[in-house]
Amino acid sequence: MSRAHFRSILVTGANRGIGLELVKQFLAQPKPPQWLFAACRDPHGGRAKELQALASTHPNVVILQLESTDEASIKTAAKEAEALLAGSGLTLLINNAAIMPPSTLESVTKEDMLSVYQTNLVGPMLTTKAFLPLLKTAAKKSPEKELSGSKAAIVNVSTIGSSIGDAPSMDMFPVVAYRCSKIALNMLTRCQALEYKESGILSVAIHPGWVKTELGTDKADLTVEDSTSGIITVLSNLSEEQNGRLLNWEGRYISW
Repeated sequence: MSRAHFRSILVTGANRGIGLELVKQFLAQPKPPQWLFAACRDPHGGRAKELQALASTHPNVVILQLESTDEASIKTAAKEAEALLAGSGLTLLINNAAIMPPSTLESVTKEDMLSVYQTNLVGPMLTTKAFLPLLKTAAKKSPEKELSGSKAAIVNVSTIGSSIGDAPSMDMFPVVAYRCSKIALNMLTRCQALEYKESGILSVAIHPGWVKTELGTDKADLTVEDSTSGIITVLSNLSEEQNGRLLNWEGRYISW
């Protein structure tokens, strides 16, 4: 199956886990993006060494400093990307950065909940707002008439743990604040789909599976390589039918 070509991409939380693997696999595509913006909190820190190495050998990779709880850093990153895109717009925005501290109904505090919401919900909301003009530009300049991932799209990385209709047990997924924040992210996705459709922008939420990453732990049953490969296949085949929906890494719909 031929894959869509994403002219320009921005991935948040790109220094580790799924975000880093997305950068690697987009670079390995037959037609890699002209610009691949890899955003993370500390681009010069030790946790970004692998990302730094990729950028040193791929001139189309640009590392952006972006702290999802800091609106000023988000706006600065958007301006840096805009200057390099030179009027062409941003094709694909992947809001991947998130935190998942352990929390049960008994242990969770107000501070826990607010902190997780700031990163997992408010961060994607502010990031999308800042990059929205670039997404609109890409959609307007695209030759494609229908909604698609290669025209202009917002992808919010969610979880099956946010599903009300098919919720995993608390024993299996004891992260109350994370689950609640991702339910809110799903509604943000649906609102974006309703609001931005007329501008030619598609919006989806993606469950990457239970992945062997720092967040997913070694107990997970899916490798980051397989999850990411599946996500890219799903993004390559998005259409209006998926707009505003929650999908898994295999393209299957997940109950809200």
